[in-house]
Amino acid sequence: MLNTLPAGTAIFRLHRVEGAYPSQWPEFRYYGPTSSRFDHHLSNENGEGEVQDRGILYGAVGDQAFKTCLAEFFQQTRIVDVSRYKPVMTAFEIVDSLRLVDLSGDFATRIGASAAINSGPRPRAQRWAQLIYNAYPQAQGIFYTSSMNPGQPAVALFERALPAMPDRPRFSRELRHIAYLEAAANAAESLGYQVV
Repeated sequence: MLNTLPAGTAIFRLHRVEGAYPSQWPEFRYYGPTSSRFDHHLSNENGEGEVQDRGILYGAVGDQAFKTCLAEFFQQTRIVDVSRYKPVMTAFEIVDSLRLVDLSGDFATRIGASAAINSGPRPRAQRWAQLIYNAYPQAQGIFYTSSMNPGQPAVALFERALPAMPDRPRFSRELRHIAYLEAAANAAESLGYQVV
């Protein structure tokens, strides 16, 4: 049911610092729901998203976290644009353990869902995220497998995870930084994405 990420676990996150919806590395998004899979936000009376107390931050963990972030972030176009809106890859180490509802295994089936929650219709996954948020008040987010880098672990952190956020990241650089270009090209090639 609950998967514990120990303190010191590195979480990778890809985010834009320019454009319509810029964000900095530690920012949770309090507007929602959007089209993102595990948004646990509640729609307003018109069925629309709005700013609220529920916040979310998506990331990836494990030895393929960099690739998973690229796969998820650029999934709509399948083009890794290293410059437009200044995408930034950040890794940070949590300062306290996190308790996450584990949807990567049979617990999804046990609660009445299925593994399709990780890749199926997003509105359904959002309803599950809302139910999970209410049913497991000790849960600080969701641990799941990426639908774009299959089998690789990803996380959707609720605002309840804020106490585990560090003061500064391990690193945070624009994706066009020389240190990332080769890794981005290799990951994109593996995924069948283009790099521009």
